[in-house]
Amino acid sequence: MTRSERFKNILDYFLKHQPNPMSELDYGSPFQLLVAVILSAQCTDKRVNKITPALFERFPNALAMSKGSVDEIFEYIKSCSYPNNKAKHLYGMACALVEHFNGEIPQSVDELQTLPGVGRKTANVVTSVLFDAPSLAVDTHVFRVAARIGLSVHAKTPLETERQLIKYIPSELIPRAHHWLILHGRYVCIARKPKCGECAIREFCAYENKLV
Repeated sequence: MTRSERFKNILDYFLKHQPNPMSELDYGSPFQLLVAVILSAQCTDKRVNKITPALFERFPNALAMSKGSVDEIFEYIKSCSYPNNKAKHLYGMACALVEHFNGEIPQSVDELQTLPGVGRKTANVVTSVLFDAPSLAVDTHVFRVAARIGLSVHAKTPLETERQLIKYIPSELIPRAHHWLILHGRYVCIARKPKCGECAIREFCAYENKLV
């Protein structure tokens, strides 16, 4: 099986059986999505979704958060990973949005990355989900799954993985492919013991140590 064939078979499967994958983060506005994605770094979506209702009630938009403080934000997010840094990032991000973008979420990856706490992965998630842009965020799940099943080859960094994936995935499918790979890695192709016996794309997978 060629690499192009592997991509086509896997994408065709997901397109047929999971045509509209969605983020598992809860949010009600573009600003809230950005906040949730920042909080999700090295933290589960489940934990983030427990934190954000109260946080969003207190800080529903960038202006409200910019008028708060790092210490107050910390109190709402202290049960997530790295709350000190994330509180600083969220406050700085909100202030920057108000000052430079009139409180609105910028639509480009480059502009998003000017905000505190927003790296390439976060910017790709936001532009993909909000604006259906051909941006493919590579988190730990995508990085692992792409390499294991043979979509990426010898990629040593998330950026290398991203470049390989977008080379083979049609641009109109990239926003969905991001979710397909994340969800597959989260529930089937898990890190320590992948559930190969339950995997519907097993026949297209390049993993040499498939588990029954």
